[in-house]
Amino acid sequence: MAAPLSDSPLSPLKTIAVVGLGTMGAGITEVLARAGREVVGIDVSEAATAQCVAALEASTARAVERGRLTEPERANVLARVRTATELSAAADADLVIEVAPESYEIKQQIFRELDTVVRPGAILATGTNALSVTRLAADSAHPERVLGLHFFNPAQAMKLVEVVSSVLTAPQAVAAVTDLALELGKEPVAVGDRPGFVADGLLFGYLNQAAAMYEAKYASREDIDAAMRLGCGLPMGPLALLDLIGVDTARTVLEAMYAESRDRLHAPAPILKQLSEAGLTGRKAGRGFYTYEAPGSATIVRDALTPLEGGALAAGRPVRSVGVAGSGTMASGIAEVFAKTGYQVVLAARSAEKAQTAKARIGTSLSRSVDKGRLTAEAAAQTLDRITATGSYDDFADVDLAVEAVAEDLAVKQQLFATLDKVCKPGAVLATTTSSLPVVACARATSRPQDVIGMHFFNPAPAMKLVEVVRTVLTAEDVHATVREVCGRIRKHPVDCGDRAGFIVNALLFPYLNNAIKMVQEHYATLDDIDAAMKLGGGYPMGPFELLDVVGLDVSLAIEKVLHREFRDPGLAPAPLLEHLVAAGCLGRKTGRGFREYARR
Repeated sequence: MAAPLSDSPLSPLKTIAVVGLGTMGAGITEVLARAGREVVGIDVSEAATAQCVAALEASTARAVERGRLTEPERANVLARVRTATELSAAADADLVIEVAPESYEIKQQIFRELDTVVRPGAILATGTNALSVTRLAADSAHPERVLGLHFFNPAQAMKLVEVVSSVLTAPQAVAAVTDLALELGKEPVAVGDRPGFVADGLLFGYLNQAAAMYEAKYASREDIDAAMRLGCGLPMGPLALLDLIGVDTARTVLEAMYAESRDRLHAPAPILKQLSEAGLTGRKAGRGFYTYEAPGSATIVRDALTPLEGGALAAGRPVRSVGVAGSGTMASGIAEVFAKTGYQVVLAARSAEKAQTAKARIGTSLSRSVDKGRLTAEAAAQTLDRITATGSYDDFADVDLAVEAVAEDLAVKQQLFATLDKVCKPGAVLATTTSSLPVVACARATSRPQDVIGMHFFNPAPAMKLVEVVRTVLTAEDVHATVREVCGRIRKHPVDCGDRAGFIVNALLFPYLNNAIKMVQEHYATLDDIDAAMKLGGGYPMGPFELLDVVGLDVSLAIEKVLHREFRDPGLAPAPLLEHLVAAGCLGRKTGRGFREYARR
């Protein structure tokens, strides 16, 4: 039986055993070997060990072709890896990393056997992202040497490694694996033991809500995925990501999270169980939310759910001129988008002065595009000439499409729609850019609710490709078709959704942001660690706290309240910390302080 860890510092981790040679185990093996470690890859399946070696040979051969490794370096990497099918091969390891299937029974059996095999002072790490490290450690003869070491897939590319301590873990074991992670070129984040840790704890709640949104037939799988890629800058949509992770794996992680949190947002969406039990587990099975060319393929192929190109929409109404109501950043951005693509634009505000200021802002934006070589000076001048700035909504009399982008206040919007109803010609389409208010409430302020639709642009409108097209129960088919056609002309990607709080993007984004705030509130992780985890482990362009400070904490709180009021789910209640910061006037970058402090301009 191995002796417990002593209080003395551990020797460097030179020989490392990896138990479980699936995709993740093989990836970790390669990372370790390329960093100069001696690696013993262990799997009960000889086929898995052979596949791991073949994958390593293929990957290092590609690295040689690309000039990232020399042939002698490649030979050294391959020589540092040996494989076995018995755990006894880990006898001389300084560290054992277990990445076996997510099952307490399997993992505990491995740890019990390792207790009788490994030398004194060896560290035992589990790669779990769903199970309790503490429970696994407690079953070990020496719980002080057990910790979590959670790599992200693909291990070769992803920088994040979560180092998970239980209350039993010896500090020197944590220090040793943290040093190793740094030497591997990774960015270690220290976290406590709870299902999902930081990155998956935030990610899987979001993925679960996306699955539930699809299951409710609120939006198509293609539109949900496109909305999150284009609206949030994510590398993959949530349903495609579930297929990559494995629908069964996601279900296991969520069940573990729900068992601890009892948060309904973590209760696995029934569709995850249905797909798992039907064997439709994602890419690895060749079918999950999408259908793939073959098991293991990343190539999506058409199936019965794939929308037809061009769709079977009704004919739209002709749109030659567009009215944009408002004088803020969003209004001027939308006016710029329409004018750039050849539409005549009437930009109306509460005063002629405000309208001229908004037009001047567009001129500045166009000048920047000219300076960056994205637009010719002639095209910029023509764009500006297509915009008529006015202080009266009466000038909307001849527009074919009126888009309001005024304050996010229902009374203000309803008053404006009542005005548009009076001044706009019969057949004009009336669109609201609201991100959180009911579109139907705007429609009911008019005598023609069938002509009203949501057209939710994202900020900055000239750069962001997404438009959420929001139909109410009263919206006419040809109005919907008109807006889809217009989106095509202005080179935006439209996604269809119904008239409910948050639409697609905010309904999925803000609960994730709220859960990140709860993690800080509960002292589970720091702002910096959570932001790093989501950027490095989830591929997010910004961490949640960076994003909250950019959006504005007051805006974020208002959206959280709308979501909570609409869905009545306790898990959507705004985090008290967010409410306290807003009450203190700490609203983010715009006030110089939010979750972080910013230099005053």
